[in-house]
Amino acid sequence: MAERRGWAPETLAAHTLAGVDATSGAIVPGIAPSTTYQRDADNNYRRGAIYSRADNPGYKVAAELLAALEGGVEGLLFASGMAAATAVFLALEPGDHVIAPQVMYWALRRWLQDTASRWGLEIELVACDDLAAVAAALRPGKTKLVWLESPANPLWTISDIEAIAALAHQAGARLAVDSTVATPILTRPLLLGADIVMHSATKYLNGHSDVVAGALVTAEKDAFWARVRGNLSGVGGVLGPFEAWLLQRGMRTLPLRVKAASAGALQLAQRLGRHPHVAAVLYPGLPNFPNHAVAARQMQGGFGGMLSIRVQGGEAAAVATAARVELWQRATSLGGVESLLEHRASIEGPASPVPSDLLRLSVGLEAVDDLYDDLDRALRG
Repeated sequence: MAERRGWAPETLAAHTLAGVDATSGAIVPGIAPSTTYQRDADNNYRRGAIYSRADNPGYKVAAELLAALEGGVEGLLFASGMAAATAVFLALEPGDHVIAPQVMYWALRRWLQDTASRWGLEIELVACDDLAAVAAALRPGKTKLVWLESPANPLWTISDIEAIAALAHQAGARLAVDSTVATPILTRPLLLGADIVMHSATKYLNGHSDVVAGALVTAEKDAFWARVRGNLSGVGGVLGPFEAWLLQRGMRTLPLRVKAASAGALQLAQRLGRHPHVAAVLYPGLPNFPNHAVAARQMQGGFGGMLSIRVQGGEAAAVATAARVELWQRATSLGGVESLLEHRASIEGPASPVPSDLLRLSVGLEAVDDLYDDLDRALRG
């Protein structure tokens, strides 16, 4: 609904763009469980939907809302963040050169190195928080995709999206950005020059730790996007109708949750920076964090709800700290209403760039004093 694109993110999210149901007057979008749809008498499909692997009215609610929040022209929902991300890489041609970050979501990095390379893609991992390193890695006419993640999990490194978009386009490459942590509430990569933005919708978009989903939004519906869209139905990584409904329900509170988590994370980062048992705090909102000025420019309204700490005493102290928390939950994932803590090196393995003394913190919606006190007790042992 084009006339609603000028609304603030809070207004867009609260109303989901779905409008009132014309038949019942319901103000909450319904679940559309049907897998197949009736043809018209003349054998056409004028109502748009043919089969739920490609189209379902329930998908459109969350996809159109996310596209509106990102300032894009179309959004697609997938069964997971990995399904969304890999759909982009599968739209490339064998032999294409791809630049991706050295610090990024570990499962996608492993897929790029183990699987994408076997399919003929040339994957080069680069320090994407370093503009000079990105510029040096680009091969005009050969590099077809630059993939960024900003802030990058779990060291929260910041890449300059606008500057890298200019470099990529000059070399004839597209730029795709994993903006899972920033969300469109804090950063809108398409408006900074990116071509595609990706989300693990499992995280902040849903926000309640009860859906696995992924999403893509494009700035332009071109031939490359058509191949990406074809991978959705062709490979079959589609989201179920109930999961799509849960996703749009979670997105209705996205602005409030993201801003609250960001405020809490900043307070914790500042307090933990003075803690005698914390060797370092990694958080883009701290003035001494690398590329803080870039983060301040491209993240509006906060620096996200994710931070990491390096614990004095090394790996043993970090693991022992995680064992002693009571309020924080020891669990993988992020972006839910509950706060999670995890020793990332144990998950990612020996090939990971994550220091062994690092704990990743996903700040939820609890009182900051309660979260700090619990972590303080755990750190002091």
